[in-house]
Amino acid sequence: MTQPPTIETPRLILRAFRADDVETFCAEMGDDRFAAFITREGRGLSYAESWQRFCNLSGHWTARGFGNFAVEEKASGNFVGHVGPLQPPGWPDFEIGWGIFPAFQGRGYAVEAAAAAFHWAHHMLGRTQTLHMIDPANEPSARVARALGAEPGEMWTPFWPEAKPVRQWKTTWEAFTATPVYARLTA
Repeated sequence: MTQPPTIETPRLILRAFRADDVETFCAEMGDDRFAAFITREGRGLSYAESWQRFCNLSGHWTARGFGNFAVEEKASGNFVGHVGPLQPPGWPDFEIGWGIFPAFQGRGYAVEAAAAAFHWAHHMLGRTQTLHMIDPANEPSARVARALGAEPGEMWTPFWPEAKPVRQWKTTWEAFTATPVYARLTA
C-alpha cells in the first residue's frame, strides 16, 4: 500500500497529506515549543527543514507501505497535526507517533488519532505491538502513551549526532484493547 486510506473517528479524519497542508505544517514546525520534543534538532525548524520533514512523513508511505496521516478536525476542516506509524532505517521497531499543533492540544486529539492509527495498523498490517519514542521530559506525550495502554520501557539513543536518549514506551494489542480509548473507538 502506498496511498494512505482515510480513517474517520468521532471528531477527526486521518488522511493523506495534501499540498495545501505544507504552509501550515512548516509554520507549526517552526514553533520551538511544539517541535522541541518531536524533531531530532530539539527546536523549531526552518522552512526548508520543515518542508523536508513534510516530504519525509508523506514519503514514508512509498518507502514502507505505511506512514503518518494528516489529522483533520471534522467540525472545522482544520489540519491539526499528524499521527501514525513509522519505521525508518535503524529504528528499533515499528512506532506510532503523534504531533498535534499547539492550538489544538488538550482536546484528546492525540489519543483519539493514535488509537485509530494503531487499530488500522493491527488490522491492515498485522501489528500486535507498537513503540512510542518519548523524551523523558515530555509528560503530555507520556500521558497519551498511558491512555493507549503503553508501558515505559528502556531508554534508547537515536543514531544521529548529538541525539538525546528517549524512552521506548510499548503498547501491546492486548493492553490497548483493555483501555477506555479502545472502547470508545469501537463503540
